[in-house]
Amino acid sequence: MKETARIADQLSRAYSGKAWHGPSLRTVLRGVTASQAAQRPAPNAHTIWELVLHIAAWDRVVCERIQGGKTTKLPSEENFPVVTDASETAWKKTLKELEKQHRALKAAILEFPAAKLDRNLSGGDYTYYITMHGAVQHDLYHAGQIAILKKMV
Repeated sequence: MKETARIADQLSRAYSGKAWHGPSLRTVLRGVTASQAAQRPAPNAHTIWELVLHIAAWDRVVCERIQGGKTTKLPSEENFPVVTDASETAWKKTLKELEKQHRALKAAILEFPAAKLDRNLSGGDYTYYITMHGAVQHDLYHAGQIAILKKMV
């Protein structure tokens, strides 16, 4: 198996598969309603919804970095976007966007030439390998936060 396939497998496990650490991100989000996702049970903490938007945004940025070969920035207003529509329809749209960005990132990883994994992205201090694994770690980190918030709401 190519190394990029292994990384894509880890991303899939973190998002929806059998991850040895516990429930995947999608499993943690299962059953969360728009009302729950919008609640802020801890002052100065992000909501579940904000975290999901954040994860989707960074999956998109990492995909762009992999495909474009350079370190791109995420505008601050997209990093943890403010939720202005807390309807069930908007929540479902957010979850679909997360799925879309996950699939695009997985595809970009699978299409990436494994021989280039140790090269640095232009304008950054990280290799493609570190960047891809960073996306997996990022998803897991926030899945843990969401799991705690879910118990609080």
